[in-house]
Amino acid sequence: DIDECAASPCKDHQYCLNTDGSFSCKACDASCIGCTGEGSEKCKTCASGYMKEDEKCTDIDECNLPEKVCVKENQDCVNTSGSYKCVCSEGFEDKDGTCVQT
Repeated sequence: DIDECAASPCKDHQYCLNTDGSFSCKACDASCIGCTGEGSEKCKTCASGYMKEDEKCTDIDECNLPEKVCVKENQDCVNTSGSYKCVCSEGFEDKDGTCVQT
């Protein structure tokens, strides 16, 4: 078997999996920018919204940062994978970018 992966045939956001007589390109974990294999521990660099923790790229919980990210009145922060979103608190709805009571 020739290791086709030695020639790095895959794209930047993929890793190469050598198989008997062939190879396949697999997608890197969403937390990675470039990777050497499967999972968040094989990242070359962590993607935006992720940080290296215990050799893995883990999600940053922007909602628990000391500096508030959702600063509008009656707005709550919801952490998402690699990011966050600001939503109106319960009993409020978004009206032209402002949370107004429903």
